[in-house]
Amino acid sequence: MPRSKNKVASRARRKKVLKLAKGNFGRRKNVWTVAVNTVEKGFSHAYDGRKLKKREFRALWIQRINAATRLHGMTYSTFMDKLKKNNITLDRKALAEIAFSDADGFKAIVDKVK
Repeated sequence: MPRSKNKVASRARRKKVLKLAKGNFGRRKNVWTVAVNTVEKGFSHAYDGRKLKKREFRALWIQRINAATRLHGMTYSTFMDKLKKNNITLDRKALAEIAFSDADGFKAIVDKVK
Protein backbone atom coordinates (compact mmCIF):
# COMPACT_ATOMS: atom_id res chain seq x y z
CA MET A 1 0.00 0.00 0.00
CA PRO A 2 1.44 3.41 -0.93
CA ARG A 3 2.22 5.94 1.75
CA SER A 4 -0.42 8.62 2.19
CA LYS A 5 0.97 12.15 2.24
CA ASN A 6 -2.26 14.09 2.88
CA LYS A 7 -1.66 16.86 0.38
CA VAL A 8 -4.81 18.69 1.44
CA ALA A 9 -3.55 19.36 4.97
CA SER A 10 -0.01 20.24 3.95
CA ARG A 11 -1.30 22.63 1.28
CA ALA A 12 -3.58 24.25 3.84
CA ARG A 13 -0.64 24.71 6.22
CA ARG A 14 1.40 26.36 3.51
CA LYS A 15 -1.46 28.60 2.43
CA LYS A 16 -1.93 29.75 6.01
CA VAL A 17 1.73 30.81 6.29
CA LEU A 18 1.74 32.46 2.86
CA LYS A 19 -1.40 34.37 3.79
CA LEU A 20 0.37 35.68 6.91
CA ALA A 21 3.36 36.72 4.77
CA LYS A 22 1.14 38.75 2.45
CA GLY A 23 2.34 42.31 2.03
CA ASN A 24 6.05 41.52 2.08
CA PHE A 25 8.31 42.36 -0.84
CA GLY A 26 9.77 39.92 -3.33
CA ARG A 27 10.31 36.29 -2.39
CA ARG A 28 9.33 36.93 1.21
CA LYS A 29 5.65 36.72 0.23
CA ASN A 30 5.54 33.73 -2.09
CA VAL A 31 8.50 31.37 -1.50
CA TRP A 32 7.68 28.89 1.24
CA THR A 33 11.04 28.72 3.04
CA VAL A 34 11.56 32.48 3.01
CA ALA A 35 7.94 33.17 4.00
CA VAL A 36 8.18 30.83 7.01
CA ASN A 37 11.22 32.73 8.32
CA THR A 38 9.50 36.06 7.74
CA VAL A 39 6.33 35.01 9.55
CA GLU A 40 8.20 33.54 12.52
CA LYS A 41 10.30 36.68 12.89
CA GLY A 42 7.16 38.78 12.60
CA PHE A 43 5.54 36.82 15.42
CA SER A 44 8.55 37.39 17.67
CA HIS A 45 8.51 41.13 16.89
CA ALA A 46 4.78 41.23 17.62
CA TYR A 47 5.35 39.55 20.99
CA ASP A 48 8.08 42.04 21.89
CA GLY A 49 5.90 44.91 20.65
CA ARG A 50 3.08 43.98 23.00
CA LYS A 51 5.48 44.30 25.93
CA LEU A 52 7.06 47.54 24.65
CA LYS A 53 3.65 49.11 24.13
CA LYS A 54 2.92 49.02 27.86
CA ARG A 55 6.33 50.52 28.67
CA GLU A 56 5.98 53.32 26.12
CA PHE A 57 2.48 54.30 27.18
CA ARG A 58 3.49 54.49 30.84
CA ALA A 59 6.39 56.77 29.86
CA LEU A 60 4.00 58.95 27.83
CA TRP A 61 1.58 59.25 30.75
CA ILE A 62 4.41 60.25 33.09
CA GLN A 63 5.62 62.92 30.64
CA ARG A 64 2.13 64.38 30.32
CA ILE A 65 1.57 64.46 34.08
CA ASN A 66 5.01 66.00 34.62
CA ALA A 67 4.39 68.73 32.05
CA ALA A 68 0.99 69.54 33.56
CA THR A 69 2.25 69.62 37.15
CA ARG A 70 5.16 71.90 36.26
CA LEU A 71 2.64 74.43 34.92
CA HIS A 72 1.31 74.58 38.49
CA GLY A 73 4.73 74.87 40.14
CA MET A 74 5.28 71.26 41.21
CA THR A 75 7.34 68.33 39.99
CA TYR A 76 6.03 64.92 39.02
CA SER A 77 7.62 63.10 41.94
CA THR A 78 6.32 65.47 44.61
CA PHE A 79 2.87 65.44 43.00
CA MET A 80 2.70 61.63 43.02
CA ASP A 81 3.97 61.56 46.62
CA LYS A 82 1.31 64.01 47.76
CA LEU A 83 -1.38 62.06 45.89
CA LYS A 84 -0.49 58.94 47.86
CA LYS A 85 -0.37 60.83 51.17
CA ASN A 86 -3.84 62.28 50.50
CA ASN A 87 -5.20 58.83 49.55
CA ILE A 88 -6.17 59.88 46.03
CA THR A 89 -6.08 56.66 44.02
CA LEU A 90 -6.01 57.83 40.42
CA ASP A 91 -3.69 55.87 38.17
CA ARG A 92 -1.26 57.47 35.74
CA LYS A 93 -3.46 56.75 32.74
CA ALA A 94 -6.43 58.60 34.25
CA LEU A 95 -4.26 61.49 35.48
CA ALA A 96 -2.66 61.88 32.05
CA GLU A 97 -6.06 61.91 30.36
CA ILE A 98 -7.34 64.56 32.79
CA ALA A 99 -4.18 66.64 32.31
CA PHE A 100 -4.45 66.35 28.52
CA SER A 101 -8.15 67.01 28.05
CA ASP A 102 -9.37 68.87 31.17
CA ALA A 103 -6.88 71.45 32.41
CA ASP A 104 -9.27 72.92 34.99
CA GLY A 105 -9.96 69.50 36.48
CA PHE A 106 -6.26 68.77 36.75
CA LYS A 107 -5.68 72.15 38.41
CA ALA A 108 -8.33 71.22 40.99
CA ILE A 109 -6.47 67.97 41.75
CA VAL A 110 -3.16 69.82 42.10
CA ASP A 111 -4.75 72.42 44.40
CA LYS A 112 -6.24 69.66 46.54
CA VAL A 113 -2.88 67.97 47.13
CA LYS A 114 -0.89 71.20 47.72
